[in-house]
Amino acid sequence: MSSNFLDLRKIKAISDYQFGFSITDILFKDEDIIRIEYSKNTDKIKYVYYNDHLMLSFRPTNGLFTLSLFAAQKIVLSTQKPLLRVIVLSEISEFIKKGRNVFCKHVVDIDPNLRPLDETIIVSENDELLAVGRLMIPVPYIKTFNTGVAIKVRKGIYKSKL
Repeated sequence: MSSNFLDLRKIKAISDYQFGFSITDILFKDEDIIRIEYSKNTDKIKYVYYNDHLMLSFRPTNGLFTLSLFAAQKIVLSTQKPLLRVIVLSEISEFIKKGRNVFCKHVVDIDPNLRPLDETIIVSENDELLAVGRLMIPVPYIKTFNTGVAIKVRKGIYKSKL
């Protein structure tokens, strides 16, 4: 077996753990156009591409992936909300698209299975992709707090191309 094949199996196993089997199936539907980029210094997995679109970035500090906006869009188009999503008030969509953080009081709905530090997809009430980020506090707190950051946004759609 080639190392690329073994690395793809490793990537899919991490994705299964982090996002679930159904999301892994969506992200890796066309295995033949998946490309892995390795770190020049460590020769470890660094990025996963779908054609020429960045899909996942590997974080060696926690052994998990961060989602690109491209991967987030694939997930949004293939699943029902609120899976992996934080749904925010449509009135604040423009701020989130610019990469601003999501505050608890702006959350309309959220995937109840998300845990703190999980990767999240931020969408409007119409399920329009706005940003990707990381959940900062437990879901029950988000639903009861009126202040504080719920999601630290890593990238809004205005700061990047899909």
